[in-house]
Amino acid sequence: MIKTRQDLSHVQRAIVKIGSSLLTDADTGIRMDMVEHVVEQVFSLQKAGVQVCIVSSGAVAIGRVHLGWLGKTLSVHEKQAAAAVGQSWLMESYGKAFAKHDIQVAQMLLTKDDLRHRRRYLNASNTSETLFSAGVVPIVNENDTVVVEEIKFGDNDNLGALVAMMVNADLFVMVTDVDGLYDANPNEQQDAKRCSVIHHLDDSVMAMAGGSDSEFGTGGMLSKLTAVEIATRGGVAAAIVNGQQRGVLTDLFVGNDVGTLFVCGEDRHNRHQHWIADVLHVAGQLHVDAGAAQVIIHKGASLLPIGMTDVQGNFDKGECVEVVADGVVIARGLCNYNSDDLRRVQGLSSQDMAKTLGYKDFTSVIHRDNLVLKGKR
Repeated sequence: MIKTRQDLSHVQRAIVKIGSSLLTDADTGIRMDMVEHVVEQVFSLQKAGVQVCIVSSGAVAIGRVHLGWLGKTLSVHEKQAAAAVGQSWLMESYGKAFAKHDIQVAQMLLTKDDLRHRRRYLNASNTSETLFSAGVVPIVNENDTVVVEEIKFGDNDNLGALVAMMVNADLFVMVTDVDGLYDANPNEQQDAKRCSVIHHLDDSVMAMAGGSDSEFGTGGMLSKLTAVEIATRGGVAAAIVNGQQRGVLTDLFVGNDVGTLFVCGEDRHNRHQHWIADVLHVAGQLHVDAGAAQVIIHKGASLLPIGMTDVQGNFDKGECVEVVADGVVIARGLCNYNSDDLRRVQGLSSQDMAKTLGYKDFTSVIHRDNLVLKGKR
């Protein structure tokens, strides 16, 4: 686990997410000089024994340029068309740059739906493992040509954090156009200081986030900190660095003081918990009383039907639901019964479930092994 900058020299696998603001411009679509700059550094990392997967933004922005759609407000289908055009230019650029070093690249297009299904999640993980073993650099992006709002990652910061979990990376690096996280807006306050290392991602740190001033980018600092929270919660350290700084990646990996490093907390989720907390679609809510909330939060207990006060939504057995107490989401978990059956047994003891339902597969509504507390940083 990465606790200090010195630990970065021991990283064996990393996700490097490149922002649109670095890769694209309004004249050429893609900045080949920046692509080559990134590739040179990735090549150096590979020679040092670090396996690297790139999560690359830029497809929609590049497609805009080549379709002559700059300055136009795009519909969903036009964005998808722009992504389809831009993806080919993006992959061609990476392919040419890596070919100079005799390195193959592979394209992996994902939607959040791919990660919600365990089989597809494992297939994507196994594919990446095979590519790493073959010395290939995976280039990952959201599959914008088919994505709709329900399966959208939101931005590639979030995507990068989830991919970092999927491939069991040691470090997730967001390469952007700022020097890192500052304690105040450096454009407004001259005495603003860059945060070198963040040990705890608490509310005071989240409050430092500002918006995005980039014409092409979609993810501001708040988006990056949300992605950091996902990654570090799963045991993956994270960093934000300025890609305009020469050699910033190689500097980061030898422990130099560049960007902002977010180290891993002690209370980290395993892969199963991460899948429940950060990936699965929420199909409904189970409202519980104060007593149930107390034993779930403080004693690590399962949710029993006697503690339920209301069931919201329609969902099947095995789907992910939120557990709500006094209007606040306290946990997420995989439900052992469907919503109709739960409405029939809410407030009953476990012993009465079989009498009411005519069967009893489980004594608990959500077993503690499938229950993840929310709001812990």
